[in-house]
This record gives sequence, structure tokens and C-alpha cells, in this order.
Amino acid sequence: MPSTSRSASPTATATASKQGNRRLPAFAALAASAALAVGVAAPAYAAEPAPTTASPSEAVTAENSAARHGELPPIHPELDFAGSTVAAHEGREAGAAPAAAFAVTQTPGLDVSSYQGNVAWSTVRANGARFAYVKATEGTTYTNPYFAQQYNGSYNAGLIRGAYHFALPDRSSGTAQANWFVDHGGGWSKDGRTLPPALDIEYNPYGATCYGLSQSAMVSWIRSFSNTVHTRTGRYPTIYTTTNWWQTCTGNNASFGATNPLWIARYASTVGTLPAGWSFQTIWQHADSGTFPGDQNLFNGAFDRVQALANG
Repeated sequence: MPSTSRSASPTATATASKQGNRRLPAFAALAASAALAVGVAAPAYAAEPAPTTASPSEAVTAENSAARHGELPPIHPELDFAGSTVAAHEGREAGAAPAAAFAVTQTPGLDVSSYQGNVAWSTVRANGARFAYVKATEGTTYTNPYFAQQYNGSYNAGLIRGAYHFALPDRSSGTAQANWFVDHGGGWSKDGRTLPPALDIEYNPYGATCYGLSQSAMVSWIRSFSNTVHTRTGRYPTIYTTTNWWQTCTGNNASFGATNPLWIARYASTVGTLPAGWSFQTIWQHADSGTFPGDQNLFNGAFDRVQALANG
């Protein structure tokens, strides 16, 4: 999303006012019809979203109808993406750009969701991106209608890519959401081009910061999600979060650092303090606008390290 900035509010109204590539296209394009499934959990090419009893939009509508008769607010998954709540809670460092000096070579990449619609991946590749994460799912009712174009298109352009899930821990169990995710694009295969599936766990766009869960309950939810993804795919998911959210909502739990790569969000010139358990970040989401569509990321290593993560 070149020349695009995010609103400071995470609400649907403020988000809808975003300009450029962050705005959801007026009409949803059909996902690439040529997408072929070549595996159950982790195709090199993404199949169209697996059929459900209703289309994703109808499923979300049904969930929102039920929510209006309960205690949970309606959801707007087309407005949620990795970092959609971060700036509103933690801000952006004015004029920040990643510091020039790093201990190791950094590899540029991006993450996208339905906000970007159909991405011009050949242009993204020409501008220097080497990896991408693509939003696949949210909760247990939503699938990104642009997932096939984004996931397959990035692969075809030569990027190493993976899928991520936007967590709603107050809606259903970690196991249920992990299964929905893996069934709808969140797989993995050792093809050298697929990053481990990722869990986006951040500020609640619909209410209480920690989704009404205690710190211990949140840790249990994340562990259930992580273990289910590992059982289904053979890989522990990358965890996307911020240090402040992790400290607040998990009590700065240190038990995931040995198994799960860290994808940290901080819109500043340095990555800052990391959550407990991780001595380094694997990926740093350092800005929510810039050269590439979507968010701007740096992989903490040269391209061969990206390949190593893909290969497990």
C-alpha cells in the first residue's frame, strides 16, 4: 500500500476511511480459477476455499445474527489484518525507519489481506520483496476471498509465502480455529517455498483487549491452537503479536520461544524489547505502509535463512 497510512482507530468506521490499497475493493473479485490443490494440508497451490454449508459472507452474517442475540458484538473480518489494531494502541514513531545497522542481513517482505484485493506480485517482486504472509482465515466462519490469488500469485512471482489466521479467542476454542485455518489454506509442505502457518494474536478489535480471557486462559488458548496446527501440519505456527499485548494478556509467558518463531509488530526505528522466551525475532513488522502493498516486514536473516525456515 504505497502512500497509504492507517487510521488511529480500530473501528469499522475509521478503518473504512483508509485510502489506497488498504481499502477493501468495492466488488470482490473471483479468486484465481486455475488454483489447483496438490495436497491435503499444504498445497503448493491454494485450492479455492473448501465448501461450507454457506458461503463465507453468509457464514459471517449468520454469526453476526447470533451475536446480536448474545453478548458478543458482530464481527467485521474484512477489516481485520495483522496489525489492524496496533497503531491505535501503541502508535507509530514519527518518521521512523528501521535503523541501518543490523547484526545480520535483513530480507524484506510483506503481509496482505483482502484489503489489497488482487496484488501485482511481479511488481512486488521487482521492488525487492522476497517473502509474504497472506491472511487466510478469521475465527471459524471467515475465509479471505482473495486468498488464492494472493497465495498462488506470490508463489508464482518467486516469493516464499505462508498463510496466517486472525485469532478471535472469545468466539471458539484454539483447537476449533486451528482446524478451520488448516482446512482453509493454513497448511504447510516441505517444498522450500512455504513458510510455517502463522497465528495473528493481537488487540481485540471488538472489545476488551484480552478478549475477556485471563492470562492463564489465553496461554491455554494459544497452546491449543499451536499444538493443533503442529499435529495437523508438522510445524508449530509463527506467532504474530506485540510485546505490550503479550505482556498484558499472557503475563509475558515464556514457554513458546523454544518452539514458535516470533513475528513481532512495532512501528518504530528499532524492534525494541521482545516478549519473554524469545531472544530474537524471526520477522519484524516495522511499518503499516511503505514500498509494498500491505504491511512492511523484515526477516531477521539473509534469504537462505528464509528458505531454511520454509524447509523446517
